[in-house]
Amino acid sequence: MLLPVYLYNPCQKKITALKILIIRFSSIGDIVLTTPVIRSLKQQLPGAQIHFLTKKAFGQLLLDNPYVDRLHLLGDSPDNLLKSLKTERFDYVVDLHNNLRSLRFKFALGARNFSFNKLNAEKWLKVRFKIDLLPAKHIVDRYLDTVKSLGIVNDGQGLDFFIPENSRVNPDRLAPVYRSGYIGFVIGGQHATKMLPREKIAAVCEALNYPVVLIGGPDDKANGQWIEAKGNGRVLNACGSFSLAESADLVRQARVIITHDTGLMHIAAALHKKIVVVWGNTIPEFGMYPYFPDGSSDFINFEQKLSCRPCSKIGYANCPRGHFKCMQLQNTTAIALSAHAYLAEDIQE
Repeated sequence: MLLPVYLYNPCQKKITALKILIIRFSSIGDIVLTTPVIRSLKQQLPGAQIHFLTKKAFGQLLLDNPYVDRLHLLGDSPDNLLKSLKTERFDYVVDLHNNLRSLRFKFALGARNFSFNKLNAEKWLKVRFKIDLLPAKHIVDRYLDTVKSLGIVNDGQGLDFFIPENSRVNPDRLAPVYRSGYIGFVIGGQHATKMLPREKIAAVCEALNYPVVLIGGPDDKANGQWIEAKGNGRVLNACGSFSLAESADLVRQARVIITHDTGLMHIAAALHKKIVVVWGNTIPEFGMYPYFPDGSSDFINFEQKLSCRPCSKIGYANCPRGHFKCMQLQNTTAIALSAHAYLAEDIQE
């Protein structure tokens, strides 16, 4: 049984609880993937205070996380934020971003620190020369390795995502055809080379004999409207009409999720959805596929085994070779059939 962790503070001449700062500035998926570390630190070091530093734009992802005692948001004044953080007198800093900005914060705070190994060299070799030295290990397990010297172990509970009650989407906001169930299709992505062309998405929707709700942000709205117009009344464009938390709730309510390699894919995994993932220029071997630690096979990958993949560890605005085969060769019928197979399982359950 773990006992509460406390440190003696000679300046204040009293026993104080362990205080830990986790740093991950962005983005949606990366922050969701840190949640097992947050939870494990909080639960396995009783009495510890867990603080989290991220960009202001992503703070909403952790506002309702019960394992975060305090959020610190990076905005327009990093110097003022750093002064504020210094007053916290952290015992440990866990740097899960590991870039120049996090390096500045980490060393300015003067606490014992732990830094995540981003495997940049290994990823570069895989992208540039297709030499594979990447470990067969999910990034979540690598995040957890960062704090294993504190006695932290994987609790097997997977990812967390907490949807505020006021962000729950009432089914009455959707047309009647979608209220008894739908397939959610996350049509966006951080980069164009991670996304199916809208013609391919429309073809998947046409092959699905089931209502489809298109999920995404404001940048996806125009494509969503185009796809909706091709959907014969069975496709609803929800892109840009719902907040991030509300979009997550649309994911929660979906029977099955079809998605690209994007943040809502990880939210879908946190919400224990059955997931069909369509991969473009990135690859699952980078360690950021849907995380289900219990070994369940609640996701299926669709990817083209091409000599040019991966062409980037992140993505591009356009295919560097001009052919975009990683997405243009995707079998839309097979994607739809996989979603239908998951749908049948969900209905039986």
